[in-house]
Amino acid sequence: MKREPPAKGISMLFDRVKPLDAILATAERKSLHRSLGAFQLTLFGIGCIIGTGIFVLTAAGAQKAGPGLMLAFIIAGAVCIVAALCYAEIASMIPVAGSAYTYSYATMGEFLAWTVGWALVLEYAIAASAVSVGWSGYFTGTILNDTFGIALPAYLTAGPLALGGAPGGLINLPALIIALLVTWLLMIGTSESAKVNSILVTIKVVALTAFIALTLPRIDSANFNPFLPAGVFGGFGTGVGAVGAAATIFFAYVGFDAVSTAAEETKNPQRNVPIGLIGSLLFCTVFYILVAAGAVGTIGGQPIMGPNGIPFPAGSEELARQCAMTEHAAKLVCSNEALAHVLRQIGFGTVGNMLGYAAILALPSVILILLFGQTRIFFVMARDGLLPEKLSEVHPKWKTPYIVTAITGVIVAVAAAFLPVGQLADIANAGTLYAFMMVAVAVMLLRKRDPGRKRAFKVPALMIIGPLTIAGTLFLFFNLPITAMLVLPIWSAIGFLIYFGYSRRKSHLGQGHVEVHEGEVDDLTPHIPGIDVPKN
Repeated sequence: MKREPPAKGISMLFDRVKPLDAILATAERKSLHRSLGAFQLTLFGIGCIIGTGIFVLTAAGAQKAGPGLMLAFIIAGAVCIVAALCYAEIASMIPVAGSAYTYSYATMGEFLAWTVGWALVLEYAIAASAVSVGWSGYFTGTILNDTFGIALPAYLTAGPLALGGAPGGLINLPALIIALLVTWLLMIGTSESAKVNSILVTIKVVALTAFIALTLPRIDSANFNPFLPAGVFGGFGTGVGAVGAAATIFFAYVGFDAVSTAAEETKNPQRNVPIGLIGSLLFCTVFYILVAAGAVGTIGGQPIMGPNGIPFPAGSEELARQCAMTEHAAKLVCSNEALAHVLRQIGFGTVGNMLGYAAILALPSVILILLFGQTRIFFVMARDGLLPEKLSEVHPKWKTPYIVTAITGVIVAVAAAFLPVGQLADIANAGTLYAFMMVAVAVMLLRKRDPGRKRAFKVPALMIIGPLTIAGTLFLFFNLPITAMLVLPIWSAIGFLIYFGYSRRKSHLGQGHVEVHEGEVDDLTPHIPGIDVPKN
């Protein structure tokens, strides 16, 4: 096996680029039938997008921006549209597992690919924790409190790291349990069928449509004044204002890029992929704006302000203390199950409970998808030698990568038990935004280096769209709260230690191996059929 001569100096960081032809050889062995049209892609995208964010983060977004939450959805959706086009081009060129990690390996080399993969690990794990916390809010509010009249003690429904939770919280027990339960199901290979997945998507859409129909006629325009109580920009590192809210509720759009991975199975992809991507994003953006208008316009969505005239941080101990006061308890920004809470406040308690049931049913499947996506990234990185191959060991009976699934699940459960949903979403977004930015860079590099390569879809006006994607992701990143911004470089520093202490030395590509293993990851998929794994 031929070995590469050692690189010297700074170039050693960018000397290992996985041959694109070797990666594509995997894809070429799988013949994909082109059967999807624009309408099917749009519906697929809507199903992937609508989920956790709109059910869970409405209250946190309102605390950051007030009625300006509607503007925040527009800002986040615009960034997603340009990023989606970049994803579509590169996914149609490299339709294999590993997503942004694999794309970076083929264009920018092993070191930058490692940073992307490491960021994706953060994204998937923390996002799964955020969904678990969101599920906990609906479970305790709808099932325990409103259905059975059981009130769990505050110390069992909120963590002590009180950037969140009620004062005196010890652990978010329901979030811990659901995360561990989903991990166990994923480890033993329990499957969810495509039909069940479709039913859950339908439940989500019907529930939100009912919410819009019941709330819009009861809107009071006075509730929108002031529209931007914290301004458009709340200030660097504060995470408030319309842009700060956009950086948080960007989480509500995560999953759109799954549409781009269907480019190889799409009829006339040059026309239908952008229709599916932009169509689903526009539909969801309008849907989200209507939901936000209904929530804010009926019971009010003004944030609770601190003494300095800036909203208390979403999920903070100060906000929890304010929400414990009688005059604030019924406010939108104080609810852990925002949409169900709104319906109860305007006299639709039964429908509110039904919406809560819809969230309780749908959100565990999102946790499952995120954990599955996490194992995919780990599996590919381990097969490349960048992580210990023991992590990707498949259980002889369950046929799943049980070790990495168990490790990931425990980390997810611990984070869910002790951190609030808003902070978790911000941290997850930091990793997502970095990965999206690197995809845009990879698309532009490939267009310059290999312009003749077959592309099922090409980004129109790439020299405009590409830089816009980079600028948009950076713009949202620097409007996250300072704590969320700091997590990514700290997490990256840990990754650097692992890479230079272990991964670079053990890398298969560094040892002269150029064969790819992404196809092996897909061998796991039949054990969990019907799951649409987001590739972000």
